[in-house]
Amino acid sequence: MSFVVEIQPTQIEAKNPSIGIDLGVKTFAVMSNGEKAQSPSYKKLDRRVRKLQRKLARQPKDSRRRNITRIKIAKLHNRIADTRKDFLHKLSTKIVNENQVIVLEDLNVSGMVKNRRLSRAISLQGWREFRTLCEAKSEKFGREFKVVSRWEPTSQVCSDCGFKCGKIDLSIRSVLCLSCGTEQDRDENAAKNIEQVGMGNRHDSKWAQRQSKTTPVASVGEASRITVRDGR
Repeated sequence: MSFVVEIQPTQIEAKNPSIGIDLGVKTFAVMSNGEKAQSPSYKKLDRRVRKLQRKLARQPKDSRRRNITRIKIAKLHNRIADTRKDFLHKLSTKIVNENQVIVLEDLNVSGMVKNRRLSRAISLQGWREFRTLCEAKSEKFGREFKVVSRWEPTSQVCSDCGFKCGKIDLSIRSVLCLSCGTEQDRDENAAKNIEQVGMGNRHDSKWAQRQSKTTPVASVGEASRITVRDGR
């Protein structure tokens, strides 16, 4: 027997006015308040899936052993999906309960999975599912959910002064601003910019660039070398 019961959601007062979230592969989510959320490791289960898929490809069709292998693969996929869903539900509930405005970046996931090196890791993260959960729970608990355009240079702008340093390689994890001298984590800087753009508090980047021109630098080559630092 099954019962359907309709209840009113409990309204919880938000602790923080807003938060920006930068999603990634190595660290699933980096918040603008400095918090980081690590996703569960799917490597062990995914390795078993790939091993069984290679075994399945060698087995003759319509055989009994092939059918057993197929069922094992399906069970492993279910375990991965259940682990991911549990993590995403807990994280989205925590974020929605604690913040009044949630700001995410509109990621081009379909384009990102074309990268053969990162496609499998990106597919396992569940970024789209996380966005859907945050949006649905924000509506349920009376929160405001916002999405920032994917064309915003959130990782190329200093969140303190608005100086635009340009495109940075993904291997560089720490950024040093030439204008104000602030050094901070790349993902945390992007999360702060996502929050600022979502709340409408943009830096005047042109003013920051004009100010930076007055600061003495030895040469263009030297400036490009000290703009970013490798945090590894």
